[in-house]
Amino acid sequence: MTSRSRNRYILAFGSNATADLAFNTQLLKDALRQINASALRVEHVSRFHQTPAFPAGAGPDFVNACAIAEGSVSATEALQILHDVEAEMGRVRTTRWGQRVIDIDLLAMGDAVLPDAPTWQYWRELPLDTQQRIAPDELILPHPRLQDRGFVLVPMADVAPDWVHPMLGKSVSQMLAAIDSEEIGAIKAI
Repeated sequence: MTSRSRNRYILAFGSNATADLAFNTQLLKDALRQINASALRVEHVSRFHQTPAFPAGAGPDFVNACAIAEGSVSATEALQILHDVEAEMGRVRTTRWGQRVIDIDLLAMGDAVLPDAPTWQYWRELPLDTQQRIAPDELILPHPRLQDRGFVLVPMADVAPDWVHPMLGKSVSQMLAAIDSEEIGAIKAI
């Protein structure tokens, strides 16, 4: 019997189910527990942060966090685990980037670029209005917009400040330093 190698994943969590930050925080904790009951094990969790809804007007403020998880599953299998947890918690995908009970994104798997660099670049360069209307039908890693989002990079810096983006050659700390200070100022640890 061959053993599968263990992969390390960076995950992002968000909830703006209600305007009650404590309730949304509990939803993130519930998601983390469910992931630990799967083939993935959560090793580190960031602080929880209150962040403005993205895009603006997409509901109440979010509670966001990031985590490092490990498991002997492929990236596609890890994404399916995350989607299963979302479904078990009542996530229904109706409006892209709308208000949601739970959102769990697979941000990265080590330094993997999936499915390939040209596809990653295509999704990275899509205009924002197009990104709001369409979603890829395959897993894109690293997440093509993580470097643009303070609400991802702030908690990510708690758990993986030295992770280097394989396409951009920048660490989380460097990407975070490039985010507008006003956006960063609107993110509050809770």
